[in-house]
Amino acid sequence: MPTLKIDGLDVTVEPGTTVLEAAQFLGLEIPTLCHMDGLEPYGGCRLCLVEVGSGDKSRLVTSCTYPAEDGLTVRTNSKRVLRSRKMMVELLLSVCPSSRTIQDLASLMGVQKVRFKTRNDDCILCGRCVRMCKEQMDAGAIGFVNRGHKRKITTPFNMKSEVCRTCGGCIYVCPACNLRCQGPNAPGDVCGSCLSLQPTCTERFDDYMCYLGPTGNCGTCIKKEEN
Repeated sequence: MPTLKIDGLDVTVEPGTTVLEAAQFLGLEIPTLCHMDGLEPYGGCRLCLVEVGSGDKSRLVTSCTYPAEDGLTVRTNSKRVLRSRKMMVELLLSVCPSSRTIQDLASLMGVQKVRFKTRNDDCILCGRCVRMCKEQMDAGAIGFVNRGHKRKITTPFNMKSEVCRTCGGCIYVCPACNLRCQGPNAPGDVCGSCLSLQPTCTERFDDYMCYLGPTGNCGTCIKKEEN
């Protein structure tokens, strides 16, 4: 069975386990959006990025699709990872600022502004609805069409589907359908009402893992320096 190191902790997992599942086994929290238990991994939202490898050979990968390999070194809260996740949240907010789910993720990661032009779309192309319809509802009534900025989710030939049972499963799993607390006429792109504190020790220890939890969770190292 593969044994890997995540944030300084060794963990042995079953073959076929993903890095995300291995981290969750250790109790380490990695933010996700397109990922959902019971559905095939998609890796579309890029929020679950982690850094694998070391030195100049390290790279960012989606933890929900990357296999837990023997001897792998993983960092879930490095500066590079946190910076990339914040940028992805900004991009998602620029697409769908009305989503309460995305607003909560923004607050969790300390995102306070959006540097990209807001589009106010009603879909972030996470693919949850497509996979739910195909894998759980056994219908396949909707799917992706086109590429690039024209990519969207619709029924075949954009016509009413004969196999759709109007079960509502697609709406149930959709993060964009969960309206933010301020409603449709929110004053700004970022709510920030549930803003959490920024990680502290990542500024000093890129690979640091203390006994209290993952990097950046508590700020103990800062308090020790102040004392």
